[in-house]
Amino acid sequence: MTFKTLTSAALTAVFLLSSTAFAADEYNVGNGLTLNGNPLGMHGVDPVSMFGVSSPSQGEAVYTSTHDGIDYYFASAEAKQAFDENPAAYLPQFGGFCAFGVFVGKKLDGDARYADIVEGKLYLFVNAAILEKYREDPEAVIAGAYAKWRGIVNTPVRDL
Repeated sequence: MTFKTLTSAALTAVFLLSSTAFAADEYNVGNGLTLNGNPLGMHGVDPVSMFGVSSPSQGEAVYTSTHDGIDYYFASAEAKQAFDENPAAYLPQFGGFCAFGVFVGKKLDGDARYADIVEGKLYLFVNAAILEKYREDPEAVIAGAYAKWRGIVNTPVRDL
């Protein structure tokens, strides 16, 4: 290999690795990796189940879909298919971080047990107390979170 080829390969590797690093801070994922080698979104909870009439379902690894480098587990083949057809309809807003946390400029863990669906969009919250605080003025929190998200989406959690 020539110096030019090695340099080009090195720059390509740096670009690909840095893109992955930037994307990792856009999603709330678990510390480990799935069998596919990707981070797990929503702590393994089936995002499609969040839109059902019963409580959220834990997904199973046998029904896995990858979206934007993040794996999501589903409770059934039908839920996986619904997600695959339209991921944006089921993904939590703000990468799965707590909507109230984003509103105050932080990336806090979003928990599927504390969620709200507004105009067909899923918002997660860190705990019951924060969910209740959000419910005092949900429109203001959602609007403020969207405004704040643009400025923190690529910021590592530790830097907020």
